[in-house]
Amino acid sequence: HKYLGTNIFTSFHRQNQKSFKMSEPATPKLVNPDGTYPCKPLEKEVISLAVIQSNCCQVMGIPPSKLNKDEILTKNIDKMLSLAEDACQESTPDIMLFHEFPITGFLAGPGWDRATKLEWAIEIPGPYTSKLCALAKEKDMYVIFGSYAKDPVDWPGHVLSIQTVIGRDGVIQKQIWKPKNIMRYYPGSELTTTTVSSVRTKFREMYGVENEFPVLQTEFGNIAVCTVQLDPFVYAAYAMKGTELMLRTSTLFYREDVISTALTYNMYSAMANIPYGRMPFAEYGGHSMVCSPKGKVMDEVTSCSDEGFIKVDIPIGEYRKERKQPQCAMALTKDIFDQYVEEVPIDHLLEADVENRAEGDACKDCIDGKKLPNDGKEMKALIDQKSRWISEE
Repeated sequence: HKYLGTNIFTSFHRQNQKSFKMSEPATPKLVNPDGTYPCKPLEKEVISLAVIQSNCCQVMGIPPSKLNKDEILTKNIDKMLSLAEDACQESTPDIMLFHEFPITGFLAGPGWDRATKLEWAIEIPGPYTSKLCALAKEKDMYVIFGSYAKDPVDWPGHVLSIQTVIGRDGVIQKQIWKPKNIMRYYPGSELTTTTVSSVRTKFREMYGVENEFPVLQTEFGNIAVCTVQLDPFVYAAYAMKGTELMLRTSTLFYREDVISTALTYNMYSAMANIPYGRMPFAEYGGHSMVCSPKGKVMDEVTSCSDEGFIKVDIPIGEYRKERKQPQCAMALTKDIFDQYVEEVPIDHLLEADVENRAEGDACKDCIDGKKLPNDGKEMKALIDQKSRWISEE
């Protein structure tokens, strides 16, 4: 089956809904054993990458009852299109990268429960993405962006964080799930978005293991898109699969993370970030950037709070000549990694069950008859319950 073409979800699961607890198939070949990786012939030796820092309406911390959703989403799309036109004035880039939530903004704070986030999450494809598809076709460039997304048929009640890749023909080529959320980072709360890690068994049976860390082989290089932060193992996986352009999206970030990823895994590493100037998080806002495989910042937007864009020429042809997979000490560290136990197990949302939720509730936002966490506090309760590191005593 083909994963996430013009629609984020395929008919595969609908034909196999009796049970997703099937025997796990043999793992397909994911990495070449000789250090090489598959790729398409390049269309040109030097490509142009534009990174857009769009100042979408700041909804974080504002009660949703005070906001007009349709007005804000339309305004944000128009802002994306306006900045895209600005970035194309002198020359059109081959690839244009927007940040994690340029359409909806970051949905967080009082009142942003699961039901409200689902109201704001978009369906892909849909009316909001159609304008971006038209942009990609008109400019003959790839357009890449993140968004909260939903699918009421295959994943009812789940709030997804999806990175979408639109091809030069204006057709959605790939919609990429977030592999995992950062955990134990926010005091008293955890992110509620559903990720590959949180439902991996069902994800694999619907889409295949090869789509956990997808790498797009394009005429402009091997592209991967991800919004995970502070996890070197995730980016090691992308590098082993042949990523040359690691295109990242964020809502606030550590610049050291982007630089380290580029240097450690010998790949171009870009970050499109949301501008944010409010203390105490201003130092993590804006400053969207592109780094070379040597860990050098090639260019960046020089403001934490203002919108803007950068355009960088990448000598992809010369870079590819000597490129191999990264040097990772797998055998040397194997004994340690074999004994390490992650705190939170895979599939922790497949049996979501949080204390103090009334049994017998309408189950439109549940899976296996059990309610999904309603907010960050309930997600933390679930994570604590599933934890292998917290003693029950």
